[in-house]
Amino acid sequence: MTPHENSRHALVFGASGLVGRHLVLTLAEAGANVTAAVRTAESGARVERWLRKHGVTRNISTTIVDFDAPEIVAGGPSTLPFVTEIHNCAGTYRFGMTAHEARSANVGIVEKLLDFAEGLPHLQRVVHISGYRVGGQDPTTVPWSDDHRAAAYKELGAYEASKVESDAIFQARALERGLPWTIVNPSSVIGDSLTGESDQHIGLASTIEQIWDGSAAALPGGEATFLPVVTVDYLAAFMAAAAIDPSAAGKAYWVLDDDTPPLAELLTHVGRHLGARVPPVRIPVGVIRRLPQRITKADPETLTFMSADRYPTQPAIELADRHGIPMPDVRVSLERWADYLAAHRFGAVTTDGRRFVDAGGVRTFELGVPGSSRVLLPGLPVNADTWAEVASGVGARVVDLPGLGLSGGTGIRDWEQWLPAVLGGRPADVVGHSIGAAAAVVAADRYPAQVESLTLIAPFFLQTPMRASARLRPLVRTYLRHADPARLSHRLTGSDASAVALESSVSDLRRRSAKRAAEQLSRAGSTQWRAELVEALGRFSGPVRIITGSDDPLTPAAVEQLATRTNVELISVAGAGHHPQLTHRDALVELLRSTPASTMQAKRRLPA
Repeated sequence: MTPHENSRHALVFGASGLVGRHLVLTLAEAGANVTAAVRTAESGARVERWLRKHGVTRNISTTIVDFDAPEIVAGGPSTLPFVTEIHNCAGTYRFGMTAHEARSANVGIVEKLLDFAEGLPHLQRVVHISGYRVGGQDPTTVPWSDDHRAAAYKELGAYEASKVESDAIFQARALERGLPWTIVNPSSVIGDSLTGESDQHIGLASTIEQIWDGSAAALPGGEATFLPVVTVDYLAAFMAAAAIDPSAAGKAYWVLDDDTPPLAELLTHVGRHLGARVPPVRIPVGVIRRLPQRITKADPETLTFMSADRYPTQPAIELADRHGIPMPDVRVSLERWADYLAAHRFGAVTTDGRRFVDAGGVRTFELGVPGSSRVLLPGLPVNADTWAEVASGVGARVVDLPGLGLSGGTGIRDWEQWLPAVLGGRPADVVGHSIGAAAAVVAADRYPAQVESLTLIAPFFLQTPMRASARLRPLVRTYLRHADPARLSHRLTGSDASAVALESSVSDLRRRSAKRAAEQLSRAGSTQWRAELVEALGRFSGPVRIITGSDDPLTPAAVEQLATRTNVELISVAGAGHHPQLTHRDALVELLRSTPASTMQAKRRLPA
């Protein structure tokens, strides 16, 4: 695409970051030509893939930027003469930097960017992201004296001080050179208001993670502590509009949601939404400052953000209103953001297709193909993550059972309302492992119109009963809560080779599901329930496939009974035990690629 001289063309620095990506997306959707300035070709390719995934079909240009080079863009401004607006989303958002690192990352970038901007013949605006706690600096104080700089960096911390200094320098240099500018001072940026998507895990996100994983002993701040948020899509829309609004030239805007609840209330709301235990104790910021960091788990640099201050947001609200940019509901946005963070285990998992859904009133985690009619129900004591690669290989979705993995609920008593909601109202090929096989059989028995076929993997009720010790709830609960990945791997598979695959399961057990897992393991030892499941399976007339490991076979009585049924196929995986998804994944994928119905139809077509 060759840009026309008179068309809108935006150059976005920091295009690979959270705000930068969403800004490029917003600008492209608004019809602007966009050049994404990135540090490496690989980063540019990732941005292009992200944009395509988010529906951008038009071509987006990329250019490599090197803030350490004499020319930050090779060839200088003459290579981009058509640029009409610059958006500076570049910089480093990280606590714990040295003063030198922070100045280089945030102050140095502003200086070099404005040097570059001065050489663009058609430039109409430079939009710079500053911050709600650092914006509004006096440009007449530039240049800072060494003493003033040293005091500021000592008092505020390197990150915040570098943003304060860069705000002042941006204004001073832009005014000196006659460059039209707009500053945007956003608050804490959270995920997309519709999807919750975010890959930023410091600041408020890290506090939410501590509540989620149970490591937070208390909530920070008092009743009036105000840590405002703004969704990334709202911020991107605001920046795109401000860049072409004539009245925004030479102005700074505080962009945040005034309806953000006080910090403790916000954290309580999000914690309860996630089903986490919310600490009842609140610690004022003054007390946090005096306590050791090993106790508070609070980075000292974050404490300056915890205040009761309010901000001059009216000009930003008026600009947004002029351009038809509505502020999304903050509590709903917080919930969606928290869901996204938890579903991706706060950055530990980056794959797509992970989400929370409401199934029969139970907050339910699932991964894989949304709406797939191939539903996989995991067993104990593992979670949906251990089945992710199998699901990917067969186009299925995996759903954590109530009370297990990342799902809410209490357990088996939820199945009556939960199962039909999970199946989705249309015939499904249901794959159940271990106790998930019991759920699959219950679904087929109670809701036969919604079950096309059954695949039962290691169905415990057709195998030798477990030892009595495995049914002692306190003992099992204690073991599951304290087992590390290697120990659990050895227990489940006979070796520690699956330790990495079990890390998330161990995390879930420690966080909240050990008690529920122990209860359901105990129930699995019930002779009466095992008999009821065998009878229910006998009533299902659809295709049934039963897969077991050769080291974890069905009982001889079960084999004898099932062998007489024409709708049942028995398959043994050589060398596998009770968890073939961990030890024999490829063989399992190959078996599950076809449904029991298609396999039986193929057999019927074979000549006798």
